[in-house]
Amino acid sequence: MGQPTPATDDGWWRSAVIYQVYVRSFADGDGDGTGDLAGVRARLPYLAELGVDALWFNPWYRSPMKDGGYDVADYRAIDPAFGTLAEAEKLIAEARELGIRTIVDIVPNHVSDQHPWFRAALAGGPERELFHFRPGRGDHGELPPNDWTSEFGGPAWTRLPDGDWYLHLFAPEQPDLNWAHPAVRQEHEDILRFWFDRGVAGVRIDSAALLAKDPGLPDFTEGRDPHPYVDRDELHDVYRAWRAVADEYGAVFVGEVWLPDTERFARYLRPDELHTAFNFSFMTCPWDAARLRRSIDDTLAEHAPVGAPATWVLCNHDVTRTVTRYGRADTGFDFATKAFGTPTDLALGTRRARAAGLLSLALPGAVYVYQGEELGLPEADIPLDRIEDPMHARSGGTDPGRDGCRVPLPWAADEPHAGFGGEPWLPQPDGWAAYAADRQAEDAASMLSLYRAAIRSRPEFGDGPLTWLPAPDGVLAFARAGALCVVNLADTPVDLPDHSALLLASGPLDTAGRLPADTAVWLRS
Repeated sequence: MGQPTPATDDGWWRSAVIYQVYVRSFADGDGDGTGDLAGVRARLPYLAELGVDALWFNPWYRSPMKDGGYDVADYRAIDPAFGTLAEAEKLIAEARELGIRTIVDIVPNHVSDQHPWFRAALAGGPERELFHFRPGRGDHGELPPNDWTSEFGGPAWTRLPDGDWYLHLFAPEQPDLNWAHPAVRQEHEDILRFWFDRGVAGVRIDSAALLAKDPGLPDFTEGRDPHPYVDRDELHDVYRAWRAVADEYGAVFVGEVWLPDTERFARYLRPDELHTAFNFSFMTCPWDAARLRRSIDDTLAEHAPVGAPATWVLCNHDVTRTVTRYGRADTGFDFATKAFGTPTDLALGTRRARAAGLLSLALPGAVYVYQGEELGLPEADIPLDRIEDPMHARSGGTDPGRDGCRVPLPWAADEPHAGFGGEPWLPQPDGWAAYAADRQAEDAASMLSLYRAAIRSRPEFGDGPLTWLPAPDGVLAFARAGALCVVNLADTPVDLPDHSALLLASGPLDTAGRLPADTAVWLRS
């Protein structure tokens, strides 16, 4: 492989539209029912026409797939189900020729239990120091070393035949790394360089606040400060070292940082650490004008002191799809069921999702679009015997898991499996073909056409700040540069503010030219 030209950080990421690709469910190029890099390469013209600036790929590395690829066995190899490293290099280059950058996913908290380091650790090698192995408690070591619980349910410890236990904050097949060990830090810096050398423009960091652990591994006590494994101060040294690597290449980071403390959150966005971090408060807001405005204000305020751009996202591979969430009663977000209330009115959810799309794309900062959101896909009900997400099994069946938002995409209405390829690894619901991209591309009123038009028109809002405008209760209205965005979350139509032109609407105005409920417009001032 020839040495590629390093990515140039020209600030593109500050206002980019970034499309999230869950490879396994995007497009199947070889007909085996699993999405792959060949499928993505074939659909690059579609992504270019959509107008996105970058693609964020969920993990595409070699993996046993016990957690959708977030159990990585080899960071320098593409999983055979997806293709080869040579194909990944071609994809990165071909996308860049179309003006689309590539962001890859790094999972630093843990690896797969099939990773060479962990296999050597199980064999009793010195690699045990790279993980958290401890003797158990109790008279015979039969109890876990502490009371930590897994993010997926159940204990965060698994006992081995030799009597020792190892830590896994997620599934047992995902042992946590010991970030106090210099070899762990060096390996990840080398992995960053490996992908930056191949032309990758950025890295998304999974579970970015969980890496560092209290060396004493104490029991968890509610309100313990500092937390034994979340947002520990020593973690910032890791990201400062990573930033130095990224700066060599002009590459950027986006962190998955779930923290309620806005001041602590902002520390990750200091100029010598991460460039951006995901904004989850906006995604988890119900369809309520006051709460959405508060989330927007809080997000902009917490980013301002460090000069970092906000990020806006409505959905991702872990969350119930927007159409389904917004079609439920506004009872607030429930992390156990990943949904808003019950039941679902898809027509209502679609209207709101269209309006929310215009809202998010009008806000200052970067926007992430999860694959299929531009098609208005709803959450799919997965038969119990087809669920693969470990969250379902680990919860004893009480958590529905995340597979409902990971169903393979519909591309062609009149082709088998809606044009995805072979028989999909997750079943597509009846009627899935109605959402097919080819059908929507020919419909000026479709969700796909709306997203294409919005991304194309987004520069109307410029790079300036947001100014709220006077508006009735239940209505959000703001100006940026020479454009206005108005979103009606109230129950009745409202008059539009003074404007010179209607740029785009998520739905038709009423006969009096007013903005109906659950509808958004972009206006030129």
